[in-house]
Amino acid sequence: QVQLVESGGGLVQAGGSLRLSCAASGRTFSSYGMGWFRQAPGKERERVAAISGSGTRTYYTDSVKGRFTISRDNAKNTVYLQMSTLKAEDTAVYFCASAEVFNSWVIPLEFETWGQGTQVTVSS
Repeated sequence: QVQLVESGGGLVQAGGSLRLSCAASGRTFSSYGMGWFRQAPGKERERVAAISGSGTRTYYTDSVKGRFTISRDNAKNTVYLQMSTLKAEDTAVYFCASAEVFNSWVIPLEFETWGQGTQVTVSS
């Protein structure tokens, strides 16, 4: 089964940018739809962005549209979350997740495997 490891989190001032990476260990990475989630203290886990196996379809929650970009490089078995114009309310632990799909255009609704998370802290 695929294993996921996030990196790239850290402390950034409001208005700044961070790029998160999620490296996947597994076969046929393009067979996995991928997502980024976040969980802030005292709040439920929230789906931030998702991408189909082929990378041709994406989803963003309204609060990050225009600021975050999800992408993937299937040759590198890596999915990215480019975050710009960061706000204090973006502070959370960010998790990547995967779900195997048989059609590369599918964005999963349910995810099977989760990374350990990486902390993003935005100072205001």
